[in-house]
Amino acid sequence: MKRIYNQAAVLVLLLFFIFVLPSPSRAGAPTEQVRASVDKVLTILKNPQLKSAAKTKERRDQLRQVISSRFDFAEMARRSLGSQWRRLGPKEQQEFVRLFTDLLERAYIDRIEGYSDEKFAYVRENLDKNYAEVNSRIVTHNGEEFSLNYRVMLKNGEWKVYDVVVENISLVNNYRSQFTRIIANSSYEELVRRMKEKQIEVAGERK
Repeated sequence: MKRIYNQAAVLVLLLFFIFVLPSPSRAGAPTEQVRASVDKVLTILKNPQLKSAAKTKERRDQLRQVISSRFDFAEMARRSLGSQWRRLGPKEQQEFVRLFTDLLERAYIDRIEGYSDEKFAYVRENLDKNYAEVNSRIVTHNGEEFSLNYRVMLKNGEWKVYDVVVENISLVNNYRSQFTRIIANSSYEELVRRMKEKQIEVAGERK
């Protein structure tokens, strides 16, 4: 299970990099709405009144609120679990979404708090009715270059992120392949047990 989160952590770290990109002059609604969330995240991270250790909880609570309003973690959880999702009852689905959301939010926030300046550029925005993909490229300090694409869907007038693709590696597909492997080799109950174990581990590290 640790391997799952190590791999996901790399994707989540790259996930934030698009947040400092300037808006392209012809950006459509998906990019503009992501940009609005980005500005809020940057405002929180740059706020000197929230930088002290005493303000850690307040800062992370504010970050979590902004992130959860743009990312559709329930959709990401459903897609990540694949066919197993349909076999679960409503309470089990709710539990899985809660566990998935908590772990991904924690990993995400941990990494954006350590953000340092990188070089970025938007490539394009592809729109197909109620779905869109925002493509970008990132250049790190050591000259490595990565592609980073947001996949978003329109829900009630808002473009929600339901997947992120880094160098053709989908965060959702990455989770789904490993969740499926754990369920096939053991059981869904074992997957949940490992996720809860990881949740406790992360909570302990933060304390």
